Amino acid sequence: MIAALVGRPITLPRALVDAYPELASASWRRGGVPPRVGGWCLGRSTVSGITLGRTVWLAPAAPLDPALLLHELRHVHQFEADRLFMLRYVWRSLRGGYVDNPYEADARDFAARRVADAPLTV
Repeated sequence: MIAALVGRPITLPRALVDAYPELASASWRRGGVPPRVGGWCLGRSTVSGITLGRTVWLAPAAPLDPALLLHELRHVHQFEADRLFMLRYVWRSLRGGYVDNPYEADARDFAARRVADAPLTV
């Protein structure tokens, strides 16, 4: 019952953490209510990932894709840098939408740069 609400903790594959060691600085969970709430806010059933503080929740079917994980990790950094991040994020989303939210643009750019710098080879 609790796992249905808060998801279950997951450990990222060693190859991912070896390629992108910074991923180890976040807590990772799969499932739970947060991805569904994020989806509801965007008019979807779920989102691939959502970050609250230092914890990232992934949707049950979300792939462990470096671009997605690094995108969500950037949101961890944004939370750490600004105590009002969540309020500012919501405000920007309400004013300009999800795609044009500068925090989302920053996360997309961060992930793209990081994947380009060290592509995962398995």
